[in-house]
Amino acid sequence: MPTTAGNNPPQEESAHYPHDTHPGLVPGISVEDQRNNFGIDKTVFGVTALLILGFITWGILSPESVSSVSSSMFSWAMTNTGWLLNFVMLIGLGTMVYVGFSRYGRIKLGTDDDEPEFSRFSWIAMMFGAGIGVGIFFFGPSEPLWHYLSPPPHTVAGSTPESLHQALAQSHFHWGLSAWGLYALVGGALAYSSYRRGRVTLISSTFRSLFGERTEGIAGRLIDIMAIIATLFGTAATLGLSAIQVSQGVQIISGASEMSNNILLLIIAVLTICFIISSVSGVAKGVRYLSNVNITLTLGLILFVFICGPTLFLLNLIPSGALEYANQFLSMAGKSLSWGQESIDFQASWTAFYWAWWIAWTPFVGMFIARISRGRTLREFTLVTIAVPSFILILAFTIFGGTAISMNRDGIAGFDGTSSEEQVLFDMFGNLPLQMITPFILIFVLAVFFITSADSASVVMGTMSSRGNPAPKKLVVVFWGLCMMGIAIVMLLAGGESTLTGLQNLTILIAIPFALVLIVMAIAFIKDLSTDPAAIRHTYARAAISNAVVRGLEEHGDDFELAVEPAEEGRGAGADFDSTADHITEWYQRTDEEGNDVEYDFTTGEWADGWSTDDATKPKS
Repeated sequence: MPTTAGNNPPQEESAHYPHDTHPGLVPGISVEDQRNNFGIDKTVFGVTALLILGFITWGILSPESVSSVSSSMFSWAMTNTGWLLNFVMLIGLGTMVYVGFSRYGRIKLGTDDDEPEFSRFSWIAMMFGAGIGVGIFFFGPSEPLWHYLSPPPHTVAGSTPESLHQALAQSHFHWGLSAWGLYALVGGALAYSSYRRGRVTLISSTFRSLFGERTEGIAGRLIDIMAIIATLFGTAATLGLSAIQVSQGVQIISGASEMSNNILLLIIAVLTICFIISSVSGVAKGVRYLSNVNITLTLGLILFVFICGPTLFLLNLIPSGALEYANQFLSMAGKSLSWGQESIDFQASWTAFYWAWWIAWTPFVGMFIARISRGRTLREFTLVTIAVPSFILILAFTIFGGTAISMNRDGIAGFDGTSSEEQVLFDMFGNLPLQMITPFILIFVLAVFFITSADSASVVMGTMSSRGNPAPKKLVVVFWGLCMMGIAIVMLLAGGESTLTGLQNLTILIAIPFALVLIVMAIAFIKDLSTDPAAIRHTYARAAISNAVVRGLEEHGDDFELAVEPAEEGRGAGADFDSTADHITEWYQRTDEEGNDVEYDFTTGEWADGWSTDDATKPKS
């Protein structure tokens, strides 16, 4: 029978634990307190770079071939694996609701002594800035309008009060809880892995509880390669949407009749140059300042439309649309192949594209959310990360979409469902006050979204290809940024006349394999939490109280009180728990830069070989 914490006094069993510390008493370990050797992972970087450069070359030389192959694969994927996208979204939301409201909710994303770095207001503002992007402008006015005119199959008739609320519910479904549940899963798993378990900030690190040391081998590298590829395509889709909308704004301002693909590529080239300058010139703080201004302008534009648009109509629509979303949630989540070809076609054009987009964005947004959420409990993290951005996006889509629908009802030209997404946006602002100024503001907002998204996502990919280095080489960052631009160009070229088609098809195809990664991540995250020091203490506490009450009743009847003392064999709080098992204790064994075990005192923070954080040199890039 293995020696357990409940069977022997602490002084006799301490030698079984790393650093003489019981697993229930470990305060947590931050990644900054570990001794890591950073540097470019030649396998991850090399394999991913070859695959992406090969794809870009193929797409530029033969966009028709890319379009043909992606369309064929897309049709097969939607018929055979569309269910997987729906499933992973439910898994993400369900996992985090369970984590937030279970006994794991009290666990901190950090050590026991960590406190949040940012105020709750700043935290929410930064979180919203990470997950918002150009989509709120590209789809905000047009998606509710199109669902109003042509509702999803098997729902209601178009252009009716019922379709008005169905349209908003469907838009909220695409942009609300499901998306942020998945972001919360990846962000929570990464924050926990890095700031409580002390692992390097890689997607593969979150799988340590399942794969053990294999996360540092082929299995882990394959996960990181898939994460980089997903991020590349997900962000490239965003950049492509930005470029399309900026070109529409330029067309309006210049008075041109039509913008050709060459102009679109020129706009991407100009924005790419701005991104490179921001990456290599040390003006990152300036770009971050612009991004804060950008969020302020975005919220200001939403408020502007609310005040200058049909305000009373919108005030009534906000609660009605939100409640219809809650009422229809399970029904919308259950639509799949079994509902027929019409539902599959709708899923392909709308829901599957969004699910794929969010899946592809999870490494980028998740890593950002993880970095700003240190010190929060999992309960607070889950509630705020899922609920607050969802609420803000529900407001935005109701205000933009409701205004567009109101203009359709008033018979204003451009809102009959035949205009493109970018045209609906500029037409909506064109029918509100200050129409001579708003196109310039919109172009500025979209351009800054493009630059900051490319910059931030490139740093994330640089980190993932540099063994978790939080400050990767600038050349690596620029390389991944240029790859994103190349993929965006291929997506636009592959789309032909309907540029959005290329973005949708390729994003969905890339996201499907990464969806499997996210499902396994949810399992690994729960397994990690089950052996957390706080979870162990909670298990001991419940067992100790239960045992004590039974024993008190047995020996003393009604008159007894609890006391802490050694228990008889088999009756201790940890009698059924092997606290010396490797999977319980291995994670907090401290090592040097070469991976050799080194003794460490958790009480004083001293290393046996005399190393300290002050001795740490700048991480190698």
